Amino acid sequence: MTAEKLTYKEAGVDTKEGERAVSLMKPHVKKTFNENVLTGLGGFGSLFRLDVKGMEEPILVSGTDGVGTKLKLAFLMDKHDTVGQDCVAMCVNDILCQGAKPLFFLDYIATGKVKAEKIADIVKGIADGCVQAGCALVGGETAEMPDFYSDGEYDMAGFAVGVVDRKKMVDGSKIKEGNAVIGISSSGIHSNGYSLVRKLFFDKLGMSTEDQVEELGTTLGEALITPTKIYAKACNAVFEKSDVNGIVHITGGGFYENIPRIIPEGLGVRIQFGSWQMPPIFQYIQKMGNIERKEMFSTFNMGIGMMMIVEAGRKEEILSALESAGEKAAVIGEIVKGQGVSILS
Repeated sequence: MTAEKLTYKEAGVDTKEGERAVSLMKPHVKKTFNENVLTGLGGFGSLFRLDVKGMEEPILVSGTDGVGTKLKLAFLMDKHDTVGQDCVAMCVNDILCQGAKPLFFLDYIATGKVKAEKIADIVKGIADGCVQAGCALVGGETAEMPDFYSDGEYDMAGFAVGVVDRKKMVDGSKIKEGNAVIGISSSGIHSNGYSLVRKLFFDKLGMSTEDQVEELGTTLGEALITPTKIYAKACNAVFEKSDVNGIVHITGGGFYENIPRIIPEGLGVRIQFGSWQMPPIFQYIQKMGNIERKEMFSTFNMGIGMMMIVEAGRKEEILSALESAGEKAAVIGEIVKGQGVSILS
């Protein structure tokens, strides 16, 4: 006994729609290309010429990450052209912490059913993020998996590679007592804490992404889906002028988990609450959820997406460089003897 004539499309995978998605995404991808990209879109492997002129000991720095449950907002709002930037930011901001210059990026998108226009929108966001990061989108993969994902849903991950001369590598080893902590503003929640956000607003409070929120000056959905800021321009502006002893990307775990990752033994960090302007989304979350301050600082970036730990005597020139790069930044704390993170009122 044999089955009736069967095709891959009848099994749930439409290769023609996948080809159409590639065709639609090509213009977005090509805008990220530079003279070091040696292959076009569609090859089995991606070739990138490594330019290390002027470097004595080039070190490759890599990072991989995804967007997490923030994607649920994209599904609810049927808005898919910004979450790609979140994916790039989560990877690129991590490698910037070692002083690396981003070189190239690859993405992976898995979905229950390929819809060409939606995939092209996602890739547009990825390409926009790559342009901001100054890196090339050299390749990727779109997997149609009808038995894994519901129709209309997808997941996304990315992989970034950068390079830094070993003598300019930032690893936190030079951090010492008295160093200043400079905080660089975030664009909002970025890409961490969304399980708590969704539980609060949609499950407990029964709100909608379309609800207009006076305190935020926009709809709840637009405030929550604001893409993660990419700090490549800011970091490059500082690297050109000054040395930095440490850089922290404030991601999952907030202040309490991320800052200690680069602090040498025997040292701690004292943060002065109120020394920076906090976006209203965080006050709104705290108020509506009756959330303790420590829980907020353990979950969210609280308006500081990246920190630089610098010599106290160089803080003004670094603040000036960040301002010239279009960033809002402030001295928010200092390195002290001890351990852990203290947040002072």
